[in-house]
Amino acid sequence: MKRGRRYLEVAKLVDKHAIYDVDKATELAIATSNVKFDATVELHAKLGVDARQADQQVRGTVVLPNGTGKTVRVLVIAKGDAADAAEKAGADFVGGEEMIAKIQGNWTEFDVCITTPDMMGLVGRVAKVLGPRGLMPNIKSGTVTMDVAKAIKDVKAGKVEYRLDKQNIVHVAIGKVSFGKEKLIENLNAVMDAIIKSKPAAAKGTYLKSLALATSMGPGVHFTFKQN
Repeated sequence: MKRGRRYLEVAKLVDKHAIYDVDKATELAIATSNVKFDATVELHAKLGVDARQADQQVRGTVVLPNGTGKTVRVLVIAKGDAADAAEKAGADFVGGEEMIAKIQGNWTEFDVCITTPDMMGLVGRVAKVLGPRGLMPNIKSGTVTMDVAKAIKDVKAGKVEYRLDKQNIVHVAIGKVSFGKEKLIENLNAVMDAIIKSKPAAAKGTYLKSLALATSMGPGVHFTFKQN
């Protein structure tokens, strides 16, 4: 892959063979962001599990102590009291079949979709639209629930989902460069603790195989993590 001049300049700050401590890695991730917008800082964790095995899946949610730095647009598909509760809790969009019709027309101008269990049959009609975009409600992520008000509050407060991909890697946004080192480390610690607690019983050998921080369009900074 051919890299641009700006990338190559900041990449010189990072020793690609080094494994830094969390403090230094976070400093470098911030220092190597030279884009004109407030870049997102992401954690990339390669785990010693096999994503092909059902008993070695790693998936969960965690509320970041300092939020995500992103305005989250929430769609709630519900009716009756649940719909009323969603509106009062600050959902950006609330509805039933009319929302399903909009999604069938490829409308996806929202970041999280929350629904109640009784509406999952309706939501299933648009699974092919929501699924590939990571927007399909799921019980494990807390987005299929009768307590829609709490789900909305958690999402708006900085709740993120982490999930193993086919390469056995978990990718999670932990905040923005503008947060500064201390807030980013607090968020990173919360995510890492959650991932460690999610270690499958069937996992053998080294669990945390490779850890790296990277900003939007920035180089990866490898680090080691010691559990608190």
